[in-house]
Amino acid sequence: MDDLTSLAPLLVAVPLASAAVLLLLGRRADRWGHWLGVLASGGAFVVAAVLLADLLGRPADERVVDVHLADWISAGSFDLSAGLRVDPLSLTFVLLVTFVGTLIHVYSVAYMAHDVARRRFFAYLNLFVAAMLLLVLADSYLLLFVGWEGVGLASYLLIGFWNHRTPYAVAAKKAFVANRVGDVGLLVALMLMFATFGAVDFDTVAAGVPAASTGTLTAIALMLLLAACGKSAQFPLQSWLGDAMAGPTPVSALIHAATMVTAGVYLIVRSAPVFEGAPTAQLVVTVVGAITLLIGAVIGCAKDDIKKALAASTMSQIGYMVLAAGLGPVGYAFAIFHLVTHGFFKAGMFLGAGSVMHGMGDRTDMRRFGGLRSVMVVTWLTFGAGWLAILGVPPFSGFWSKDKIIESAFVVPDAGGEWRAWLFGAVALLGAGITAFYMSRLFFLTFHGRRRWAPDADGHEPHPHESPALMTVPMVVLALGSVALGFLLQLGGGFTTWLEPVTGHVEHHEPVLAVPVIQGATLVAIALGLALAWRQYLSLPVPVTAPTGSVPTRAARADLYQDAVNDAVLVEPGRHLTRSLVYGDRTAVDGAFSGLGRLTVGLGELARKVQTGYARQYAATMLLGVVVLAAVVLAPRI
Repeated sequence: MDDLTSLAPLLVAVPLASAAVLLLLGRRADRWGHWLGVLASGGAFVVAAVLLADLLGRPADERVVDVHLADWISAGSFDLSAGLRVDPLSLTFVLLVTFVGTLIHVYSVAYMAHDVARRRFFAYLNLFVAAMLLLVLADSYLLLFVGWEGVGLASYLLIGFWNHRTPYAVAAKKAFVANRVGDVGLLVALMLMFATFGAVDFDTVAAGVPAASTGTLTAIALMLLLAACGKSAQFPLQSWLGDAMAGPTPVSALIHAATMVTAGVYLIVRSAPVFEGAPTAQLVVTVVGAITLLIGAVIGCAKDDIKKALAASTMSQIGYMVLAAGLGPVGYAFAIFHLVTHGFFKAGMFLGAGSVMHGMGDRTDMRRFGGLRSVMVVTWLTFGAGWLAILGVPPFSGFWSKDKIIESAFVVPDAGGEWRAWLFGAVALLGAGITAFYMSRLFFLTFHGRRRWAPDADGHEPHPHESPALMTVPMVVLALGSVALGFLLQLGGGFTTWLEPVTGHVEHHEPVLAVPVIQGATLVAIALGLALAWRQYLSLPVPVTAPTGSVPTRAARADLYQDAVNDAVLVEPGRHLTRSLVYGDRTAVDGAFSGLGRLTVGLGELARKVQTGYARQYAATMLLGVVVLAAVVLAPRI
C-alpha cells in the first residue's frame, strides 16, 4: 500500500471525529464548534487533493487502489474485510463532496448565525459528509450499505433539524420512510449476491457475473435500482424530495447537489458489471431515468416556492444521469460528468435561493419577489451563472455535460433497437426545452420584472439586501465552476479518460442523427423554452396570487398527485391490512384466550353453586357418591 493512499481513512475519520466532538461536548463547543466543522470538511478536501495528485502520477492501470482497514466478518468459509477503494470514480465523488461541502459549511456559518443549535447543525453536516464518503469509498456492498444508512440517518436529522415545527418533522419522516423502502432493495440485492457469488465485495461479484444466470443478475440489478430510486428520488420513489426542502437551505444544497441524491447514480455505475449482464434491467434503468426527468421538469413548471422548484429541477437532472447510466458503457462517464457539473451549479443556485430568503425575511414564494436584481447584484450574477449552466447554454458547464447525455441517448444500443435511440433521444431533447422554460421562469420571477414585495400577514414590509461575504464568497466560487468547469473537464476527453480504469474504454458511437444536428436541435429547444418563459413572466404581468389554472397545471402543482398515488397504492392498502390483522388478532387469537378464560369462570360459577356450607348437604352428597360407586362395582355381580 502506497504511503499516500494510506491517508484514505482520514477522509472518513476526520469529519466523523469532528461530529463526535461537537455532539459530545455539547454547549461547551457552541462558541467555536461551527469552525471545527468547517475545518474538518476542509481537511478532508486537502486529503482528497493529495490522493488526486497521487493517482494522476500513476499509470492508468494502477489507479485502482484498495486500502485494507481491518478484518471484519469471518463465518465459516465467508471472509469479508473492511476496506476502502481509491479509484477515479470514488475520488471524483470524494472531491465533489468535500469541496462543495466545505463551501456549504462556510456559507452555513453566516446562514445559521442566529440559530441557538448551530453547533449541533454542524455536527450533523459533518456526520453527513463522513457517511457519504464511506459510501463512495467502500470496497464492498456491505460496507457501502453502512455508509448508505449513515446518509439516511444524517439526512433525517438535517431535514428535520427544526422539528419543533410539525410540517418539518413530517417531511423528515417522509424522506426517512421513502429511503427505507429503497433500502429493502439494497438488502435483498446483498442477500442475492451472497447466495449467488458467496461474497459481497465488488471484485468477487464482478468476477462472478459471467457465470451467473441472466434471471439472477436481473433480480439483483432491479433490487439495486430500487435502492437507487429511493436515495436519488427517482420514479416511483420521488415524492419525498420536494418536502425535504423543509430543512435549512444549506441542507438542501448539500443533499440535492453533491451528496445524497447522487448516491443512486454512483451505485448504478459502480455496479456496471451486474447491469451489463442484465439487459432488461439496464433498459428499466433508462426508462426510469426518462420518466423521472420529465416528471421533475413538469413539476418544476408549476412551483412557486423557489426551493421546491429547484428540488423538482434536481429530480429532473438526476433523471438525466440515471438515463445515461442505463445506456451502458456509452453513458457511464457522461452520467458522472453531468453529476459533477450539476453539483456546482445546483449547489450555487440553492445557496442563491438561501441568499434571497435571507434578504426577503425567509419568504420563498417567487410570485412575491421580482426586481431583486438591483438590490442583490452578487446573488443575481452567481445565480444567473447557474441558470445558464443548467439550461446548457454554451460555453457554460451544463452545455458540455448535459448535451453529451442527449447525444448518447440518440445512440443505438449494442443490443439493437433503433427505436430506443429515437425514443430516449426525443425525451432527453424535450426535457432540455422544458428545463429552459421552468428555470427561466424561476430566474425571471425572482430577479426581474416589477417588484411584488407585498407585506406579510403581520404587515411587515420586506427590505431585501445582499448577503454577507461568508455567504456570497462560496456562491462566487460555485459560479466560477458553473461557468468554466465543464469546459475544463472535457478538454481532450480528459474526464472520460480519467474514468476509464473503472468504466472501461468505450469506442466512439455515432448517434442516429449527426452531432451538429442534435446540438442545433437542443439549442433551438432551449431558445423556445426561454422565449416562452420571457413572454409569460417578463412581457406579461405576473399575478401575485397563482391563478387556478387548467387541469394539467393543477396536477403539476400537486406534484402530479404523487402523494395521492402513494396513499392509494401503499398507505391505504397497508392501513386496511393492519386493521384486518388487528381485527383478526382481537377476534381469533384474543378471542380464543378470552373464551377459555370465560369457560373457566363459568365452570367455577357452576362449582360455586354446590358449595353451600351446610354439613348435612355435604354428607348427603358423599352418601350419594358411595351409593353410586357401590352400584357400579356390585352391578356386574348381581
